[in-house]
Amino acid sequence: MPRGIPNAKRDESALRYTSFHVPLALNPKHVGSTYLKSDSQTLWSRNAVRAHRSRVALDETGSSTPTEQTRRGSKVVVIHPGSRYLRIGRASDVTPLTLPTVIARKQTPPAPAPTYVRGVSRPQEDRARATPSTTALSGDEYAVNVASDDPFDAKVAAITVSLRDRMRFYKLRVTPNAGTIATAFNGQFKPEIIPEMNDPFRVDWITSTDEPFLVGEKALRIADPERMGYVVRWPIYGGNFNTRDYPSKQVIYSDIETIFRDALQQKGIEASAYKEYSVVLVIPDYYDRLYVEALVRILLIEMGFKQFCAQQESLAATYGAGISNACVVDMGAVKTSIACVDDGLVVADTRMVLSMGGNDITEFLYVLFEKIGFPYRDMDLAQSYDWNVIEDLKARLCTLAEGDVALNLYDFSVRRPGKPTEKYGLRAYDEIILSPMCLFEPRVIEFERKRAGMRFLTRAPDMAEEMVEQSAEKFTERYTQAMLISTQHLFPVLVPAAAVEPVPLLTTPVVQTPATEGQSLAVTPVPPSASATAPVTPVGEETPAADADVNPKKTKDEDIEMAEAVAPATEASAPSTSGVDNDKPIASNPAEPNAETKEAIPADALVEIIDVDEIESKPAATPVVANPAGQPQAQHPVAPPTLIPIGYRAFNLDVSFEASKLPLDVAIFNSARAAGGDEKIRKYLQAVLVIGGTALVPGMAHALESRLQAIATPLVPNMEKVQIIPPPKDVDPRALAWKGAAVLGKMDGVADLWVSPADWVCGSSTGPAIAADMSLCRCLTGVVWDARPEGALFLLDVRGVYR
Repeated sequence: MPRGIPNAKRDESALRYTSFHVPLALNPKHVGSTYLKSDSQTLWSRNAVRAHRSRVALDETGSSTPTEQTRRGSKVVVIHPGSRYLRIGRASDVTPLTLPTVIARKQTPPAPAPTYVRGVSRPQEDRARATPSTTALSGDEYAVNVASDDPFDAKVAAITVSLRDRMRFYKLRVTPNAGTIATAFNGQFKPEIIPEMNDPFRVDWITSTDEPFLVGEKALRIADPERMGYVVRWPIYGGNFNTRDYPSKQVIYSDIETIFRDALQQKGIEASAYKEYSVVLVIPDYYDRLYVEALVRILLIEMGFKQFCAQQESLAATYGAGISNACVVDMGAVKTSIACVDDGLVVADTRMVLSMGGNDITEFLYVLFEKIGFPYRDMDLAQSYDWNVIEDLKARLCTLAEGDVALNLYDFSVRRPGKPTEKYGLRAYDEIILSPMCLFEPRVIEFERKRAGMRFLTRAPDMAEEMVEQSAEKFTERYTQAMLISTQHLFPVLVPAAAVEPVPLLTTPVVQTPATEGQSLAVTPVPPSASATAPVTPVGEETPAADADVNPKKTKDEDIEMAEAVAPATEASAPSTSGVDNDKPIASNPAEPNAETKEAIPADALVEIIDVDEIESKPAATPVVANPAGQPQAQHPVAPPTLIPIGYRAFNLDVSFEASKLPLDVAIFNSARAAGGDEKIRKYLQAVLVIGGTALVPGMAHALESRLQAIATPLVPNMEKVQIIPPPKDVDPRALAWKGAAVLGKMDGVADLWVSPADWVCGSSTGPAIAADMSLCRCLTGVVWDARPEGALFLLDVRGVYR
């Protein structure tokens, strides 16, 4: 094989794609041509140059001078799809059109009944209602006593301990027996009936219609979808497609296109005028390439827009806020994304996605209200009108300011189809602050249950990817450095056989550290004198040993069309005290290869769980190995061994899923830490931009500042005050990313970022899919494209890693 050519996979099956002989590409070192050595030689680059010349010619003739009717940005549509809401409008608009990302389609009877997937732990059946989780103790008003042996009560008590510690620090008094008082009041409250004529906020329910589909608020006003033959679905979930509620991805694409068309019609843009408009699409920071490709295909090919440009949420938020450097925290309904922006560039290694958001706060608030006897007893979160009741209570009551905790009386109204409006009274104490605190204490969130049933959209493998040998470290390329830092305590490290004598595998217990204020259990290293092999577990994160079986895909991502995630066997898997799955043998034969990775572990290798940050600075302690009988053997004093890290792909671990369980404050610190160096940490923690609907919770800025300050002060030298940057005046933080994308759509520099339908489906020799990737690279900040010697195009990000 000529030198410089990557090794091709050996054809084990003796089958070929074609009988035509494909010659190998020439060695680029020996070629003097400059063909495809620069972007200017590509087809889409030449098309952009032609378009620019046409615009210059029109400007010289004066025929393209903007008028009042065609002011700047009036022909640019900005689209920001979200899990709960879609924001869409012209770039020249002051505010976007916001409508729920939901659609109700007519279906052949019988239509399925609405269902709700629980994402928060539930108490036992006998303690689900009118049974407070904690009780007061005599003597110390800040003490917390668990009311029962229910695991849910223990989780709520742990969050209450953190709240009491903060109240003690701020010298705030605690109302004794507040839960008992609130339960007694709520249990005997009778609702007040309000006539329809006296209700200014009455809802016009849709009881009968022949429309094939209803979009947005109309879909939520259907009185009885099951009886009327409608199925209500939310096509987008957590920055990707909601594959759990859909039978196929084509149905998802159809629903998204229908929602887009209906929203544009509300903005006065008809389908015949799509060819005159350009589109700025706001995409997640940690995006799925197939998700973006599908949206672009809908906009360019199916709907026929003139051209498009993609923009990541964090970068768009910095445009909207008018700053160039920030750690952007986007707190949505389903997920919370974190990324650092440096001079108009999203730092790829700092991106993180947490699987929690405003919906978890809403559900947890409802569970806590049930514990104190919520007076509205017919609540069903699967019904849109009942969900709106809790959403209204969350918006009016929830707070993160400890000074607002008091035994107060609140009221709310319930509006159901076919029934008069009912007005209830409610007394609550610390439930209004415990529910948003689940973002910092995510122990009550069932992450495995939330992703159960989700299928990951993948496509058939490209021929070039099958022919070329995959990189041995491709596992690390799928995840960012912030995710690897957050899960580094889950990866063992091998010690060479020459360093220690052959001994059985070591199993060490997990060190449980109290979750007190100001501690960062994900980043604080354990001293070697205490335990050199103890993993550091983040606050609120369970030991993910039992998650090894839940990993949806460990084989090659592109080998299947739709790979379904495995649902957990039980509602909550109890973590083992040793940090290892007890259902699986550790290793009866250490040399036996792993069943899934097929990679053998040497028999004379000792596996230790250590903190990788302490490898270079602190020596490892002498291991104490227990024999099978349970009696400790004699210690083996040896010199500090040279630790050899195992490749990440050797372990059946979903790094992004495990990193999504982190508390919010720890995740923000790890994201800034991944930027590199103490100077970067200080830079980004002094400019934390919080956006999204969940950012509207009162006291969110102070809660983040105090917790981040407690983490960063002991770990970062010369750390100054952590600062949370508020959104600009009179700008809704929920629409800040849309506003930033609108600013981009009106800039002159965006002319070089447009991708036309001809560029997207250009008939090059590399194929439409590769051309689509090439076009995506052109419009995504910080990403360039590169031509590999074998003739196929691959994505190359800012870290120099091929995608």
